[in-house]
Amino acid sequence: MQILVFYVLSLCTVLVSSSPQVRLDRTTLVGSVIAGLKLDFFGGIPYAEPPLGSLRLRPPVLKSHLNAGLFNASSFGLSCLQPGVSNNLISEDCLTINILRPSGVNERSSLPVLFWTFGGGFDSGSASTFDGSAIVAQSVRRGTPVIYVNFNYRLGPLGFPQGAEAASRGILNLAIRDQLAALEWVQINIGAFGGDKHKVTVFGESAGSIMTSILFLNPSISKFARAAIFESGSASSAVAFNAQRREDSWTDFVRGIPSCSSFVGTSSTVKCLQSANSSDVLAGLLQSLAEATEQFPFDPTLDGPHGLFPGLPSELFPRGQFARLPFIAGTNLDEGTLFCPTTLNYTNDLLKEIVDTNFSPPTVPSNILDELLALYPDDPSAGSPYNTGNETFGLSPLFKKCAALTGDLEFDSQRRHWIQTASESGVKAFGYRFTQPSPTIPAALGVSHGSEVAFVFGDPETRNQSASANRLSIAMIDYWVSFATSLDPNDGRGSPRPTWPQYTPKRQVITLLNGNNLTVIPDDYNKEKIDFIISEGSIFRHRR
Repeated sequence: MQILVFYVLSLCTVLVSSSPQVRLDRTTLVGSVIAGLKLDFFGGIPYAEPPLGSLRLRPPVLKSHLNAGLFNASSFGLSCLQPGVSNNLISEDCLTINILRPSGVNERSSLPVLFWTFGGGFDSGSASTFDGSAIVAQSVRRGTPVIYVNFNYRLGPLGFPQGAEAASRGILNLAIRDQLAALEWVQINIGAFGGDKHKVTVFGESAGSIMTSILFLNPSISKFARAAIFESGSASSAVAFNAQRREDSWTDFVRGIPSCSSFVGTSSTVKCLQSANSSDVLAGLLQSLAEATEQFPFDPTLDGPHGLFPGLPSELFPRGQFARLPFIAGTNLDEGTLFCPTTLNYTNDLLKEIVDTNFSPPTVPSNILDELLALYPDDPSAGSPYNTGNETFGLSPLFKKCAALTGDLEFDSQRRHWIQTASESGVKAFGYRFTQPSPTIPAALGVSHGSEVAFVFGDPETRNQSASANRLSIAMIDYWVSFATSLDPNDGRGSPRPTWPQYTPKRQVITLLNGNNLTVIPDDYNKEKIDFIISEGSIFRHRR
């Protein structure tokens, strides 16, 4: 028996010693090796205290140390509470961070860092879905190695509490506070993994891009990052209201938790929620999301001059209240298709109602609505998905008009307004338009919102679609890595690709990302429509 015990202990020692290790304070983190790629993975590392009990619905408390001599960091942690995921894969104890680095890196390597924030409508998503292996492996092959970091943040009402009580308690935008806490953890600890805390590029898509853009409304973000890449989302893409606007969303959440339903309408809902059990909190979260009438009932909220979302971007931009850090910002060809339900029978009256409800605080004058909709023909050949002629895919004839309108309102006008404003202030910026179709996406959605992500992450299924898809994915990773390492997408390393010009007031050009036509184009698509939306900023979110 003694011999057997000695053998087992020896085997464990061999396994630990052959795995990558990093020392953080008094703890040794034991990671895993990505077979065949010569990459080290460290995952499931808590960056904040578990947001349970009295810490539920509170700003994150940074994790100062792990209470263990050895910590198994060989796999991802659990995802945060959300719909559509098995209960054994989610938990409130979900605030974890993950690091992927080239093997052989040590604390003296000082590699640039790419820090990813996932999207998912602010109520779903997980870091474990986004494998950065292809990015890091390609960075090594091109001679500019980087470290990839991603993390989990709280979702739905736990990440974005709404209502007057949440505002008075200072607990708005907790998910963005989680993001900031993860960035602070990187500043403290990334050096031990071989990263350079002064060379962090934050990037994200959709909700992740919007959250990152909101951080850019605070010049102090420069303490945590030196650059950003915004994929399909700007700060003004959020339907920015104050917390009281969504009191009903918060009420629905609290009412769905039996032990707290009697506190609806009082100033004690948060205290009750902090003592509720996790299964009841999950049930309330799922019920409130299922019954929501708004597309995004829990999302970023204006939280005042000393908050993370201090004001409407259009009010802050003229005052110069934004970070002067280099960035890349872009959108996809058919951003709006995912946000127009395919089951609806669209009419112009319904489209007016949609715009009035979802894109404007609080109502749009009828003459402005008429003028806006007149810019978008009923003719399907003019709608989105673009370049599909009169095809309606068996949907309502005005579906394509809804998608064109939504894409411009939600994403393209916001991106153009942001990059124009920043470039006028001397910020080094680069724009793109992604137009590569994918056979895995239904034709009715076109080059939809989120379709570029697989190319950025070098998804094997995406790369194997065609030679042009593979070529584009390699080029996009080269552009992204080049920007992270040199603050310019044109470092001359890696795949042959066109020079990506800087966006300036006198040269407003963007790069067209398409495997068959990787080129530079003027930033003037849908110009009349987008100019109108920006000019009516007091109505369409910008509030200039």
